[in-house]
This record gives sequence, structure tokens and C-alpha cells, in this order.
Amino acid sequence: MGSVVIGEITVGYEDAGEQQEGRQNGDGGEPLVLIHGHPFDRSMWRPQIDHLSRAGRRVIAPDLRGYGESSVVPGITPLETFARDIAGLLDHLGIERCVLGGLSMGGQIVMECYRLFPERIRGVVLADTFAAPETDEGKAGRRAMAERLLREGMAGYAQEVLDKMIAPSTIEARPEVAAHVLGMMTGTPPEGAAAALRGRAERPDYRELLTRMSVPALVVVGTEDAYTPVSDARDLHRRIPDSTLEIIPEAAHMPNLEREDDFNAALSAFLTTLSTATAR
Repeated sequence: MGSVVIGEITVGYEDAGEQQEGRQNGDGGEPLVLIHGHPFDRSMWRPQIDHLSRAGRRVIAPDLRGYGESSVVPGITPLETFARDIAGLLDHLGIERCVLGGLSMGGQIVMECYRLFPERIRGVVLADTFAAPETDEGKAGRRAMAERLLREGMAGYAQEVLDKMIAPSTIEARPEVAAHVLGMMTGTPPEGAAAALRGRAERPDYRELLTRMSVPALVVVGTEDAYTPVSDARDLHRRIPDSTLEIIPEAAHMPNLEREDDFNAALSAFLTTLSTATAR
């Protein structure tokens, strides 16, 4: 665990694994950087950090501005701002190139990072996300939700969406996962969540960018995801020239927590493929 001042904010982050201080992984692969979704924090990646770091992979997971232990900046936070924060963290850690993964909003930040600095990205992981711009109705909805969170706080919203973030079967069978997800949502500062919602409402269209992506991609989705259904994942898979699609059963919007063994297996296989290609 650590923190660094990047520009005007402090960014909290986790840096785990045997290979640190800019050294390459023992398997020849680049570090993995994981970007959380809304309204969560870096602890959502705990199963992946633990699994991969034990295998010797360096894994970095930051808290986005407005979330977790990072600074809260009220107003509006465009995806470009999040992406430049990630670039600043890479600079601080001495990482020239990495594998970059994200879930939901985090996946859209990955796309923005690829738009801004593709030369620093060896491969991407896009989990439960989509590339299309926001509709007029969607923009209005995100702005209204931002105002609601500022007015009411996070608790009511978190209870309303819990059974969409994770499947009802997960809530029943794994109450500890439900408690973790609920705790992340209720612990998010409303000002940070509202700023991200406003920024996400204005996100660009990444669909054409994906057709020009020149690095391998892993696309992951839960079968029960109501926010970004399997059809969205298939669209990403179809657009990205070198992509693998992994559909995880009995999971909703957070398969990395709901079915971590399946998610970790798919992620590990993808990273091994990248490492093998690098060695060649």
C-alpha cells in the first residue's frame, strides 16, 4: 500500500508481487494495472491481487480520484482526467509499459488510456464494460443521479443497485461478497461519485478506436449482467482485432468477485499468452 501526489491530488494505490521497483516479472511479462469501477475502490481487485502476486506477477491497483484513499475533487471528472492520473502513477512507479485492465467505468478508462498513450500498453482487459457514447437519456440520468447522491448520500442508492452489481444468487450464497460490495459503495464519497458520473456522461465514442487496437485484449462478462449484458461484450470482441471473449456463468456486473476462480483463470491464461508472445 502506498500513496503519491500526482498534480493536485494524492492517489492511494496497492503495489503487490515479488517483482517491484520497475523490475520485469519473472515470467517475462509486464506489470498488470487494474482500474476499479464506480462506485468502488481498489479493494474490489483483492482476489486478483492475491492470486497473481503469489505467482510472481507485479499487480498495481490504484484508487481513482474521488474514491477510496485518493483525493476527492468535486465538480466533474472526465475520463481523460482519470487516464492522466494513471499515466502519472506509472511515471512515479517507473513503469514504461503495462497490461491495463478495468471493469465497467474502469474499462472505459482503459479505452481512454489507449487513446492517449497506446505505446505504454501491452494488452488490455475489458470486464463488464461497453464502448458506445452516452445517449441523451443516459446523460440526463447520470446528471440526475449525481445530484441525488450529493443530496441523499450513497446508502439508498447502494441498497437499490446491490442485486444488479452482483447476482441475487451471490447475495444469498456468499453474504461476505455482498457485504464487501455494499461497503465499497456506501464508503464512496458522494462528491467523488457525482464528479465521475458527470464526466462519464460526456465520454467519447470508443467503438472506432477499438477497431484500430493493435494489442491483444481479454473481454470478460458475467451472464447475469444487467448493466453491460453479454451482447455488449460480444460487440467489443467483434471490434477488437485480437481479442478473447470469456463469459462467466452465474455472475452479474462483478464476476471478479462473484466467480473469482473463473475470472482468475481467464486472466492468468491471457497474461501467460502475452508473456509467451513477448518471449518469442
